[in-house]
Amino acid sequence: MEIKPLVLKEETETFMAASTYEECKSEPNSDQFLFHNSPDPESLEQEESEHVDLASSKKLLKCDTCGKFFQYQSKLNRHLRAHTGEKPYFCVTCGKRFSQMIHLRKHIRIHTGEKPHPCSICGNKFNDMSAFKSHMRIHTGERPYSCSTCGKSFSQMIHLKIHMRVHTGEKPYSCDMCDKRFTNLINLKTHIRIHTGEKPHSCNICGKTFRQNSTLQTHLRIHTGAKPYSCSTCGKRFSHIKNLTTHSRIHTGEKPYTCSTCGKNFGQLTHLKSHMRIHTTLQNSVKCDTCGKAFQCKSNLTKHLRTHTGEKPHSCSICGKGFSQMANLKTHMRIHTGEKPHSCNTCGKRFSHMITLKTHVQNHTGDKPHSCSTCGKRFSRMIHLKTHIRIHTGERPHSCSTCGKRFS
Repeated sequence: MEIKPLVLKEETETFMAASTYEECKSEPNSDQFLFHNSPDPESLEQEESEHVDLASSKKLLKCDTCGKFFQYQSKLNRHLRAHTGEKPYFCVTCGKRFSQMIHLRKHIRIHTGEKPHPCSICGNKFNDMSAFKSHMRIHTGERPYSCSTCGKSFSQMIHLKIHMRVHTGEKPYSCDMCDKRFTNLINLKTHIRIHTGEKPHSCNICGKTFRQNSTLQTHLRIHTGAKPYSCSTCGKRFSHIKNLTTHSRIHTGEKPYTCSTCGKNFGQLTHLKSHMRIHTTLQNSVKCDTCGKAFQCKSNLTKHLRTHTGEKPHSCSICGKGFSQMANLKTHMRIHTGEKPHSCNTCGKRFSHMITLKTHVQNHTGDKPHSCSTCGKRFSRMIHLKTHIRIHTGERPHSCSTCGKRFS
């Protein structure tokens, strides 16, 4: 009997085998989703990335569509799918199709959970090499992609592309409900939750829910007491970056918020908004005939008039000292009662006045918000700054009643 050699028919394409997946479903692995004679995806990826040296090869195959050259017919065939849109490889789990086997293999890891690329520094694992390389830049600090307009650099190309929209003004993503536009998809998705009311991020301590995870992380600092942001000038710490930014203006003297009516500047937006009420309610306000100052209600004007008349209708029942306002009398009474309602969170020392507590706290923080505009020296209290300024002005307001010598 003559034995004929077995001839295997060579297939031009490698497809998914659904039966292979069913038989091996008990132990998920991306290799189970492929025929055993499938070409190695890593070698395919390497071949795809190789650049053809026109000088070193005489038999090159040219793409009629874009003119690109290839050494092998198999490479050209794979490339042509970029033009034809052909996607011969498909996932048996979700049906998604791919033009190359390497892309299918990466995709399958989403279903199997396989993450073959571990980070040796932090232990995080990744399902493809490109994600792993991007992650490693967190540790190395490498930012290979830079903006040609402003020079800002990024660790990932996608972040650079999104950043470029700051310069171009491009906002390709729009909300179907209000037509508001956004530079990236994540901002659009977050915005849509305003309309849907969705708040998927919840605090596991108090149950409060939030639209954004970043807002949740900021909220958690209320429970943990974490203050990750510190002032480089005085060392004071803050739980929110915006609070640090506002605080820093004490040192820099920056006042970025300007009243459009009178031109007065403010370091905080809340202070500007409070100030604006003076203008918005001016037509309904009452004015002091002596100095022209306006007030929103008559009771405030009545209190103010006492600064001109010297009237002090509120007197202390113990020592008889008079005050123009009841609030000042209540504060004064603490001298007699010994009440000290304001305590220092650091050392526990108590004070009868809030302003005294604030001054005391600066001993712990080293905060010196008052700076000399002439020499830059800083002080924790305004009275110390005023005394210091006399060095520059030469002012000596205190004189000796005996000899007449003057002192600053």
